[in-house]
Amino acid sequence: MEPAFVLLHVVMSFINFSRANGTACTLRGETVYPQLSKDGDIIVGGIFPFHSRWEITDLSYLIMPPTMKCMSLDFSTFQFSQTLIFAIEEINNSSSLLPGVSLGYKIYDTCSSTAMGVRMAMALMNGNDNTVLGEPCTKPAQVQAIIGETYSSVSMAVAMSIGPFSIPLISHYSTCECLSDKRKYPSFLRTIPSDYYQSRALAEMVRHFGWTWVGAIRTDDDYGNSGMATFTKVAEQLGVCLEYSLPFFRTYSQEKILRIIDQLKMSTSRVIVAFLDIWDLEILLEVFFEHNITAYQWVGTEAWIFDPVLATMDKHNILQGAIGLAIPKTEVTGLKDFILDIKPLKTAGSAIFTKFWEALFQCKYAVQNDTEDSIICTGEEKLSKIENTFTDLSLMPAFSNVYKGVYAIAHTLHTILGCNETCPTKKQPDPLTFLENLKQLRFKTKDGEEVYFDKNGEPAARYDIINWQTSKQQLEFVAIGSYVSTFPAHDRLVVNMTSAVWAQNTKQLPTSVCSESCPPGTRKAVQKGRPVCCFDCIPCAEGEISNMTDSIKCEQCNQDSWSNPQRDKCVKKEIEYLSFAETMGIFLTVVSIIGAFMTMVMLLIFLRYKNTPIVKANNSELSFLLLFSLTLCFLCSLTFIGQPSEWSCMLRHTAFGITFVLCISCVLGKTIVVLMAFRATLPGSNVMKWFGPPQQRLSVLAFTFIQVLICVLWLIISPPFPFKNLKRYKEKIILECHLGSSIGFWAVLGYIGVLALLCFVLAFLARKLPDNFNEAKFITFSMLIFCAVWITFIPSYVSSPGKFTVAVEIFAILASSFGLLFCIFLPKCYIIIMKPEKNTKKPLMGKAQVK
Repeated sequence: MEPAFVLLHVVMSFINFSRANGTACTLRGETVYPQLSKDGDIIVGGIFPFHSRWEITDLSYLIMPPTMKCMSLDFSTFQFSQTLIFAIEEINNSSSLLPGVSLGYKIYDTCSSTAMGVRMAMALMNGNDNTVLGEPCTKPAQVQAIIGETYSSVSMAVAMSIGPFSIPLISHYSTCECLSDKRKYPSFLRTIPSDYYQSRALAEMVRHFGWTWVGAIRTDDDYGNSGMATFTKVAEQLGVCLEYSLPFFRTYSQEKILRIIDQLKMSTSRVIVAFLDIWDLEILLEVFFEHNITAYQWVGTEAWIFDPVLATMDKHNILQGAIGLAIPKTEVTGLKDFILDIKPLKTAGSAIFTKFWEALFQCKYAVQNDTEDSIICTGEEKLSKIENTFTDLSLMPAFSNVYKGVYAIAHTLHTILGCNETCPTKKQPDPLTFLENLKQLRFKTKDGEEVYFDKNGEPAARYDIINWQTSKQQLEFVAIGSYVSTFPAHDRLVVNMTSAVWAQNTKQLPTSVCSESCPPGTRKAVQKGRPVCCFDCIPCAEGEISNMTDSIKCEQCNQDSWSNPQRDKCVKKEIEYLSFAETMGIFLTVVSIIGAFMTMVMLLIFLRYKNTPIVKANNSELSFLLLFSLTLCFLCSLTFIGQPSEWSCMLRHTAFGITFVLCISCVLGKTIVVLMAFRATLPGSNVMKWFGPPQQRLSVLAFTFIQVLICVLWLIISPPFPFKNLKRYKEKIILECHLGSSIGFWAVLGYIGVLALLCFVLAFLARKLPDNFNEAKFITFSMLIFCAVWITFIPSYVSSPGKFTVAVEIFAILASSFGLLFCIFLPKCYIIIMKPEKNTKKPLMGKAQVK
């Protein structure tokens, strides 16, 4: 903000207070006159920057500041002024809008200065005439409304000054979001969208192109600072980071400018978002060329992206390929011809017209100090013979905003004055009434465009996406997309990527990221002390995946799935169980069948030779039952192979427990028979009558019934069931049979162990009986093997992983079964088949020589 504006604001506050309280007021300072004017029943004011710069003076405030000297005529302002004049002339010639009421205008030059802008606004309100001494300063403002200003900073100062008087200021080009604050700027309206929407649109556009690491340069005023603040906020929400955000103003010292250059040279981002006006950017372009700051992708605001003046200034193509937002293309019928017909300007303001003519045609009207090289203006120069920024009407959308502002004033007057075929009165309405009606206005232009103001006095936000392209050495503004804020989020931004041209005139979309994208299978990990756009790519852990680029976290696979080696998708876990199809399953199946077959062969041998002494001497009934139970033991091992099911889980454990108890019960019965038989040979012993065949069968039945009872209780209370073991291995599922009740399982095993131990003890006690008769030593060996196997089984069972748990259990069943089969029956079968001479009563009855 200019220092002069601070002082001026204090002075204006005093004037406003005096005026509001009806005190006398007089003209202070020099009289200022409009650059262009025309009388009418109701006057419309205009403030435009006819000059883009002013001569900087020393504002020491010790003496009255000298008159500001404006420099550098701006042709586009004349186009804005002609648009205002065109709209007023069109309204005055209309029979349907404000019939009988003529509109006039007064257009002042702000010289792009906030102080000058406030001064001209006050001139439009109060006039320039000295009042009669002591006359109350209560007369109405000289204008109904003011069109302008182009720059947001000037509009802010003007709107704050005229706001207390409810004089509307309708801007065609001031986009600062700060002007939406109705508490500070109650009478400000505009026909161009706020930077709030533009900043959001720029952030979404930058993210759309994949630029997550960008730099920014902003004008160091309310327009640039406010717009960049909104852009930064939205960009962060979209995952875009600013490497730097540098302020700049045209009055900056060389030292400050060099600091900006150093920052750009150290930066790694290749995209620059520029919230600048054309005059600031013009200065920077020259500095950038001097320091070789080129090959950057520029992203611009509507303040400069569609400006032909700046395009002419960019002689070194620094902005080539720039992309940004502009007001959508619109046409106002008849306006183009009116602007190019410059002669009527002379009647509106001869002084400014002379300067304009000289600058336009690069000539001088005859004066005494003309040099010989000066071209003399004749006044008959033809506009068709020159080509400059004035003849370039690419700013027609901005001209349309001026046109809509004037028509908004006219339609509001038409409503308030009660005009039909004619207007009953030509009196200027009360400012507050006019302002309230203006805010609620809604109408359509002659070209069908709807005009209205929202609660903040702004129109709906629509933008064209403009791309700077060079065709045949001629710069063109090419529309490659659009943005409409009222559309759903996914439909707001539309860009035709194939028609875009980027920095250095390439068709390849540039990249600007702090870190390369993390591929699927990894996640982003922010680097300590740096923005979130700077990150490392960390591979997902086992069992986790990320199936999209730049994932911020890895998702855990569900229990039945596991991550593939690339960690980009979940695959079904390998299901593991002891199958009949795998090598181990086949081997154990074959061994089980062989064991059962061998048992059945021995059973057939015993049946074939059941009347021989060796079969009779070894209790043939228990032997047949033992062989039958051993066959079941071999076959029950097959129930442990294959996919576990509800029935197989219950069957495998109960069948195993019952058949083994049956088997051990038979062995125990045989052992008792051996002992009883030996005791029966002693004089006076009749012990065999207490353990004859009925008692033997009853003992086997009783021992087996106890195991059956244990199994039934187990199945009733908490039976085994199929279970997916997900804890043993993370990458695969173990299908196994859960024991249900562990007490039931160990009760079954414990009961078998007790019987086996009892059998072993009895057999051990009978080991020294006469050799030819005694089979207790074979039972002892078999029980020794049986106990050794099952004692070894317990730690192996507990520690074996997955399907090997089942394999260990099968091995224990087969090993103990083979131990019983080979130790008890194989020697007898050997004698029966290979040594039949020993299978007689005499050898069996012979006694070993007593030592």
